[in-house]
Amino acid sequence: MRPKFFYGWVIVIAAACVILIMYGTLFTFGVFFKPVLTEFDWTRAMTSGAFSLCILTHGVLTIVIGRLTDKYGPRIVVTACGLSLGAGYLLMSQITSTWQLYLFYGILIGMGMGGAWIPQVSTIARWFEKRRGLATGIAVSGEGVGILIMVPLSRWLISAYGWRTSYIIVGIIALAFIISAAQFLKRHPEKIGLLPYGREANATDISPAKYHKSSVTQDFSLTEAVKGRQFWMILAVFFFFEFSILSIMNHIAIHATDIGISGTTAANILAVIGGTSILGRITLGAFADRAGSKQAIITGLAILATAFLWLQLANVEWMLFLFAAIFGFAFGGLLVQPSLIIAESFGLTSHGTIFGVISFGLIMGGTLGPFIVGYISDVTASCQLGFLICAIASIISFVLAVFLRRTSKKRS
Repeated sequence: MRPKFFYGWVIVIAAACVILIMYGTLFTFGVFFKPVLTEFDWTRAMTSGAFSLCILTHGVLTIVIGRLTDKYGPRIVVTACGLSLGAGYLLMSQITSTWQLYLFYGILIGMGMGGAWIPQVSTIARWFEKRRGLATGIAVSGEGVGILIMVPLSRWLISAYGWRTSYIIVGIIALAFIISAAQFLKRHPEKIGLLPYGREANATDISPAKYHKSSVTQDFSLTEAVKGRQFWMILAVFFFFEFSILSIMNHIAIHATDIGISGTTAANILAVIGGTSILGRITLGAFADRAGSKQAIITGLAILATAFLWLQLANVEWMLFLFAAIFGFAFGGLLVQPSLIIAESFGLTSHGTIFGVISFGLIMGGTLGPFIVGYISDVTASCQLGFLICAIASIISFVLAVFLRRTSKKRS
């Protein structure tokens, strides 16, 4: 008999807390950007390069993190990453040169961010067969809540205490919340004598072999997955998606100040993105449960491309806030989808490993985007051309998504 309370929902809450702090603190980079630039008189490309290195480090580690999560479970992995992340923010308060910026932010924080996504969503995929999209959407909504809370909080801290003290406070928050939440993460339901949510079977039929077989598709190893077209199409779709969204998250606040909007209002634009992304994650996550992740991806990318086209015209405050609302909804909803389409396409046995390799490719897009847009901004003294390139990338992503194979879904 299924217990009245399913522990998988604890997993969802714990994962949401980890994602909230990890991504909430990551996207404060745009708020810290200008004070750091002002103090050291560095170029935008040089400073945003540390963010790109952070994403690159994160990307390189995703392959290892995915495999470690499959083998050892999320608790140990997320705890270690939380320690690295918190230490990186604490040390950022002491920087005096670019090599320290790149070491502490690009490497230490990048290593910590390796535990931000794959251990959470891969674990949720194992705990849920029914409502997997909804559960994933709720968990990754932590990112939106994190942006909504941490960006304005960081802005206030910087204005009250300066950017160095603010980084110390951010580091303490990261250490305390991530390490605590990680202790509630469990590798899979079988560990505590349960079945995934929505799987009907005798209570005794919970051997690891039974558990690891996905009911939605044949399970693939990484070697088998990379031989197929679907793997590379998924990677390409989300490569261009990551290129565009991380460029925006890194540069939209400073773009707003460039056109005469106050720093506080610019931080609020990021907060709107975080807030509307919560709605997008839950809405498109639940939509994927009904229609399949391919349709959810196409819908989200169509909305995203619309937002980018609007951004080309946005030159006053209200237009940027409207962009932020549309962009945030699409951005949030699309972040739910990689885990879902990987589970639908390749099963669960090697979910973390396959997700890790695909994520490495995606993060390469996220690494290139902020640096390229930063470089173009330095050359042209404007983000406009860089944002046009982001719009083109989002349209390419949409076109590629149309050619994804339809994935089979087990009807409940």
